Amino acid sequence: MILYPAIDLKDGQCVRLYKGEMDQATVFSDNPAAQARAFQDAGCEWLHLVDLNGAFAGEPVNAAAVEAILAETSVPAQLGGGIRDMATIEAWLAKGLARVILGTVAVENPDLVRQAARAFPGQVAVGIDARDGRVATKGWAEETDVMVTDLAKSFEDAGVAAIIYTDINRDGAMQGPNIAATAALANAVSIPVIASGGVSSLADLIALRDCGAALNGAISGRALYDGAIDLAEALKVLKEQA
Repeated sequence: MILYPAIDLKDGQCVRLYKGEMDQATVFSDNPAAQARAFQDAGCEWLHLVDLNGAFAGEPVNAAAVEAILAETSVPAQLGGGIRDMATIEAWLAKGLARVILGTVAVENPDLVRQAARAFPGQVAVGIDARDGRVATKGWAEETDVMVTDLAKSFEDAGVAAIIYTDINRDGAMQGPNIAATAALANAVSIPVIASGGVSSLADLIALRDCGAALNGAISGRALYDGAIDLAEALKVLKEQA
C-alpha cells in the first residue's frame, strides 16, 4: 500500500482544512516546494497535490506552486482541483505531472473522464469525495444525490488508473478514516482505490492495509505535519509488513 503525503495548496501556501471548510485552514508552510522536497527526502514514492482554490474556481489557481513542486522533486505526483477540460489535463501532464485527478467533472461530464483515460492511459484518476455516502462536487461545496459506489462502478470500463475516495467528514479531523466505507468501495470495484480523509496515526494506516480490501494506497496530510505520523517510520513499517 502506497502512502501519499498530501500537499493542499491555498493562496500559494501549504495548508490543511478541517472537514473541507476553506475558512478553517491551518497554514503549515509558505514554501510548498520545500515541503515536497522534505517528503521526498523522507522516502515517499508519490506526492498527492490539491489546488484548493482551483477546486472552487473551476480552473488552476495555484499553478506556480505546483510547478515549483514539480521542479524541486523527482517522485511522481498526482494533482486534483480545478481540472475540468481536456486542455487543462494535457497541459498538466505536459508539465510533468504523473497523474491528474478528475472530481467534479466525473459527475458533470463523465465522457471527459473516459476520453482522457483513453488518451492518457494510467494517468487519469477519479476523485470521489463524499458526505454520508453521497458525492460532493466543486470543492465539496455542492452535494449531489449520486452515491459513491454507483459513481465508481460507472467507470469500471473506462480505464481510469485509480479512485481517490475521501470521506469529507473525516478529512483534517484527526478522527481516523472511515475504514468500513473505504473497504466497501474497494471491494465493490476492480479499480484500485486510494483512501483519503482522517488518516491520523500509524495504526490507521495498518488498519487500512489490513482491512481486507484491495486498497492501493492511503493519503495523509495533517497527521504528517502535526507529527502524529512520522513519514519515514510509516514507510518502513508498511514495507516491512507488506
